[in-house]
Amino acid sequence: MRRRPGAWTSTLSAALCLALGAAALGAGGCSVKDGSGGASGSGSKEITFLVFETPNLTPQVWDANIRRVTSKHPDIKVKKLVAPTQDRTAYAKQLLTSGQFPDVMVAVSPAGFAESGNLYAWQPGELKDFTNPGNGAVGGKIYQLPANTQTIPVVYYNKSLFTKAGVTAPPRTYAEFLDACAKLKGKGITPLVVGGGHDALGPTWAGILGTEVYAKNPRWMHDRRADKVKFTDPAFVSGARKLADLAAKGYIDKRDLSRDYAATQQAFMDGKGAMYAMGNWFAAAADNPETKPTFEIGQFFWPSDDGKLVVPAFTGGGLLVSAKAKNLDAAKKFALGFQLDKTNLDTSTANDGLFPAIKGYTPPANAGPVFKTGYDLYQQGVRANAVVPAFGFEAGDDGMPAGVVEKWDSAAQDLVTGRRTPEQVARFLDGEWAKGS
Repeated sequence: MRRRPGAWTSTLSAALCLALGAAALGAGGCSVKDGSGGASGSGSKEITFLVFETPNLTPQVWDANIRRVTSKHPDIKVKKLVAPTQDRTAYAKQLLTSGQFPDVMVAVSPAGFAESGNLYAWQPGELKDFTNPGNGAVGGKIYQLPANTQTIPVVYYNKSLFTKAGVTAPPRTYAEFLDACAKLKGKGITPLVVGGGHDALGPTWAGILGTEVYAKNPRWMHDRRADKVKFTDPAFVSGARKLADLAAKGYIDKRDLSRDYAATQQAFMDGKGAMYAMGNWFAAAADNPETKPTFEIGQFFWPSDDGKLVVPAFTGGGLLVSAKAKNLDAAKKFALGFQLDKTNLDTSTANDGLFPAIKGYTPPANAGPVFKTGYDLYQQGVRANAVVPAFGFEAGDDGMPAGVVEKWDSAAQDLVTGRRTPEQVARFLDGEWAKGS
């Protein structure tokens, strides 16, 4: 969440981010041990730590956060591994196949790894400091620390372009949203900035499905696992039709699918479109003095047909530990120390826009304005009991079986390009679900 997006790390992050998350995403860091050898120094224990880099989560951010943990535990030495792409789950699978599975990982989906016995199952006493200790369970067990909440998506918008198009307020209903898109397009402005892939197009579809599917049945994914609902049911097909319709009307430009996550974010920052549905980890870039855009950014949650507030979010995206780590105790100590360190948590809000899901935590007073607005919007959603899962960004028993998320991503692109109709996409996903379950 992003990931990444409440996102999300990158990538709930990310994301988480992901974040948030984008995508989805975890609060990041560990001190770096150069070289490829084993433990160095008398009595030291070396662990490997798989991270990912984004425009917000730079090598310097990871390295500084890592050192905060190892400075408290000097017996632990960390070798940092960096995923070559944003798909750190696929990279973790490659490493497992080659016998190089990392000791600690961040923002990797536990699906598949947990069932095969490759991940450590956290015990209840080890989760006592987390606000949502049961989130992301696989078979009732927690394999990924539920460290961060990501809203996926928030719709960020360019206030200057809204004014230029005569859109005087953020839309409250989906009809108002379509009207805003029409006004923007009429002024030659691309209404929605998207890219290709999970963290660049996924949040847009997650917003639609939050209102079409989860607002009506928050347990839809659990019911799908129990075969009580199907993708071919009217609710999901309606969501697929909305995404296809946005592209057909030209509110989403299918040519933009060639952009990756970083290019998509930059396109919005450069004013190449009016709205950007993304996980809350985007706030890090929007508040950074070196990267923030020249225009003022507004925020709203994806509008429902009747205007009822719907806040897609997921809590998870944290660190995972290999059950077969040579120095398992050190890996566990590092992971918990990493996720619970107050400065690391503060850093995650600044560098990845995450909402730490740790008991007693409050964001730093100097948090940026985009982060503060998003955090306040999420808290409003909590008070209104409007929080639903973020479709496609859930994990474990709350999400899709291993391999199906990738098909969900490709299906979104098919809807935008017109390669498949909404009904064909629904049948395709039911078929892929049967293969993966």
